[in-house]
Amino acid sequence: MSKSATVHARIEPETKKKAEGVLKKLGISPTEAIRIFYKQICLRGGLPFPVLIPNETTKKTLEKSSRGEDIQSFNSLEEMFDSWEK
Repeated sequence: MSKSATVHARIEPETKKKAEGVLKKLGISPTEAIRIFYKQICLRGGLPFPVLIPNETTKKTLEKSSRGEDIQSFNSLEEMFDSWEK
């Protein structure tokens, strides 16, 4: 199939830089990543990942976290899981 269509997009420079760093580690170009993304949209009939609007509880929790409120930290995953059982 001929590759003659062009996609233009504007994105924040820092997001582009970070994403391209990840793609480089994966050994694929930004063009190939976009091609994969578009192919997955076609195959799945939608975005290849869930896009959800956070509910009120999640929204409030994310807002608190961004302000540094009610944050818990753990030394290991086991310690975190243990805290859930209490």
